Amino acid sequence: MSLKTEEMILNMGPQHPSTHGVLRLELKLEGEIITDVIPHIGYLHRCFEKHAEAMTYPQIIPYTDRMDYLASMYNEFGYVLAVEKLMGIEVPERVEYIRVIMGELQRIASHLVALGTYGADIGAFTPFLFCFRDREHILHLFEITSGARLLYNYIWIGGVSHDLHPDFLRLTKEFVDYFRPKVKELNELLTFNQIFIDRTANVGVLPAETAINYGITGPNLRASGVKWDLRKDDPYSIYDRFDFEIPVGNGEKGTCGDCWDRYYVRVKEMEESLKIIEQAIEQIPEGDVTSAIPRRVKPPAGQVYSRVENPRGELGYFIISDGSVNPKRVKVRAPSFVNLEVLGELCKGHMVADVVAILGSIDIVLGEIDR
Repeated sequence: MSLKTEEMILNMGPQHPSTHGVLRLELKLEGEIITDVIPHIGYLHRCFEKHAEAMTYPQIIPYTDRMDYLASMYNEFGYVLAVEKLMGIEVPERVEYIRVIMGELQRIASHLVALGTYGADIGAFTPFLFCFRDREHILHLFEITSGARLLYNYIWIGGVSHDLHPDFLRLTKEFVDYFRPKVKELNELLTFNQIFIDRTANVGVLPAETAINYGITGPNLRASGVKWDLRKDDPYSIYDRFDFEIPVGNGEKGTCGDCWDRYYVRVKEMEESLKIIEQAIEQIPEGDVTSAIPRRVKPPAGQVYSRVENPRGELGYFIISDGSVNPKRVKVRAPSFVNLEVLGELCKGHMVADVVAILGSIDIVLGEIDR
């Protein structure tokens, strides 16, 4: 056995501003060049899937909020769809529209955190402030609806907890009109900034075949040129009623599937979410949003898998019911967990400073990874 005398092990995290949570990266280096990156997770583990076995189905909803805490509305959305599929519940039309509006607002809010913190990772602090300024408008909409800014417990099995605030649709329209120019402002400030391009173009290239083999989904897969989005390719709720595009990476500033493409796909997705929100506001009908909520949630014995396109990719819930008020088993297919697996592949041959750019471009949330 030969000793690797030039190899150095460097720990990045678990307390590090650019690991986006309590993540420890074990970097193997030859000088400044990375030969491997091994992620170490589990620092935030809260036993969500085991807790779910001791809770009734409605009691689980607040726990789903706490997985991907930057996409709480979408966690709820995915979970209730799975239970409704298991029970054969059809929700009122108004509920479907409310859920889509909330889901797409949540997608924009999540992407704003991803893009703002990514700018800060690279060294641009002003875009961070601008993105969080714009996200406040969405958090205000969530707050007047549910009373909360981060963890909502708003989307319930069979409906939503209560109808929209009287000013919600008007304020949402105003937000759409306000935010559209702000996307262009972000592009001028960060997206097409030459220093930012130099740090992200041709860095951490993820070929389409590798992305598919690793099970990568969401913006990270689409940035590699694969046009796959569950809202279009396996439609759920009422997404098939809306006209919107699926942005994909094309190597505009470097190689297809690099850090810049992963960043820019999220920018373009925010614009598409605005289109969906506008159409949903125009089409939303009146109606009772609680009429289909069951008094007692007790699905028949059986199992179900339901998946949605959350801001980070395919979020799937696998539920086994034994016919009681508690699920026998709940398993989550967390997109951040799957997407993190490819980090070592992306970092090989790059330098230590590039790890920050590559990890930030994947957009992980440790609450979802560790659950």
